[in-house]
Amino acid sequence: MASYDYTFKILLLGDASVGKTSFTKRYCYNLFNPSERLTIGVDFHVKTIEFEEKRIKLQLWDVGGEERFRFLLPTYCLGANAAFLLYDITRPSTLDNISEWITIVRQKGGSIPIMLVGAKMDLEKSQRQVQRDYGIQIAEKNGMNSFVEISAKENINVNEAFKVLTELTLERMHSR
Repeated sequence: MASYDYTFKILLLGDASVGKTSFTKRYCYNLFNPSERLTIGVDFHVKTIEFEEKRIKLQLWDVGGEERFRFLLPTYCLGANAAFLLYDITRPSTLDNISEWITIVRQKGGSIPIMLVGAKMDLEKSQRQVQRDYGIQIAEKNGMNSFVEISAKENINVNEAFKVLTELTLERMHSR
C-alpha cells in the first residue's frame, strides 16, 4: 500500500466549457480531447507526485460548471485544500461568476489557496478577448493567491500551475 506525506483535495471550478476537464486530463494523463464532453456533477481524478522530497496524493475534483450543478458546490468545498478557478480568455462572460465562486469557496473551505487560471491560451492570437493584465487584476481584486494562463491543448503552463498551487498549499499547511 502506497503511503503519502500529504493528501490534498483540489477543486477545479469555473463556468461550463472553460477547460477544467481538459486541464485536469492533460495534467493527470497527458491527454487532450478537443471534443471533451460536459461534466455532469463532478469528475474525480487522482495523481501522485513527488514534491520537495514529499509524496503527495492530489485528489482533483473537476466540478461541473453549469448553473444547475452550482448547488453541489458548497458540499464539494468542505475539506478542500486548494482550488483552481478557470475562465476562458476568449469569453469575458466566464469571469462574471468569479466572485460568487470565491465567496462559496471561502465560506466552506476557509482561506485555502486559490489560483485564477486563464484557459485556452492557444486561441490567443485569433480570439483572445480577456487581456492577461485584466486577469491579474481580477485575481488581485478578489484576493486570490496566484494567476496563470494555460493551454491544455498545447500543454503550456499546465504542470507549472499545479506545481505553484501545490507549493502554496504546502506553505499553508506549514504556517498553521
